[in-house]
Amino acid sequence: MGEAAFSVSFAGPLVTFQDAGRAGNMRYGVAASGPMDRLAFEAAHAALGNAQVLTAIEISVGGLILNCTQGSVTIAITGGDFVVEHAGQKTRSWTVLTIRKGDRLSISAGKAGSWAYLAFAAKIETPNWLGSQATHSTSGFGGGALQTGQTITLSDTAIRDDRLGEIAQPISPSKGPVRVVTGPQDQHFTKGSVERFVTSTFKVTDAYDRMGMRLSGPLLDLDGALSIPSEPIVRGSVQVSGDGIATVLLADHQTTGGYPKIATVISCDTDRLAQFRAGEAVRFTPINSAQAIGDVRKFFAQKATYLEDIAVARGSLATRLMRENLIHGCVYD
Repeated sequence: MGEAAFSVSFAGPLVTFQDAGRAGNMRYGVAASGPMDRLAFEAAHAALGNAQVLTAIEISVGGLILNCTQGSVTIAITGGDFVVEHAGQKTRSWTVLTIRKGDRLSISAGKAGSWAYLAFAAKIETPNWLGSQATHSTSGFGGGALQTGQTITLSDTAIRDDRLGEIAQPISPSKGPVRVVTGPQDQHFTKGSVERFVTSTFKVTDAYDRMGMRLSGPLLDLDGALSIPSEPIVRGSVQVSGDGIATVLLADHQTTGGYPKIATVISCDTDRLAQFRAGEAVRFTPINSAQAIGDVRKFFAQKATYLEDIAVARGSLATRLMRENLIHGCVYD
């Protein structure tokens, strides 16, 4: 195992260090944070054969440019459809590469998606806070946001030539509406508001960060209750403020809140929703609690199988060539 270092030539806003999240502290008012797209984060580590507890870099549409100044390391890039430039070659996310001293790596927004993940076959040396390197974007606690000129230091680096190449992507989720369970304060909205929420088209606004996603669309009128006693909030809660505008809460959401919640996005659809960009249209469809439980269980079973599959090393180039039938016929003189 060796060491490697990268200098940050450019980092857009909300490019942060994230691990799986700071679990178990919401009771103390501390957000869990962690990746916006948890499946893509886990896939990056699985493709490298990493433990899921390791930290990766979450990259926003602002992009990231790194220069390797020391050592060599294998990396994986997953998430949205981002453009990856390395060693004079241009490719896309969902790939495994090896970066060596002197190489430049550029990851920028491509056709779709708001977040990409850069994982290393290594340990990132960055600060912990309450036992986690996950960055809380508002406070900066954790590993922190990347800054231009910063140096990233890696330890326990590895070259994994048996994992290079394209990463199989998970089966695309439905392009249809995002699934929600209405409530738990739907009684505080007019009947027409709940109906509008699940039948209308909304758009993602520019007011979108790691804390939440503000939507534009039909106003959701409250039925006399502007606020409720503060209570715990979960990722996916759809909060409606006094102006009738909905906000979907995401990875860095506050731990409690007093605005009524018209619905909750089920956990296996929050990754998909987080990858929407400003201006994209989104629709919601209601399901009951029993359906939600069944859908989430099915998703986690499929996810486990998928991550196991991509975690299997492919073997060296020579081994992979031996697996293929490269002769399709012969010619006699």
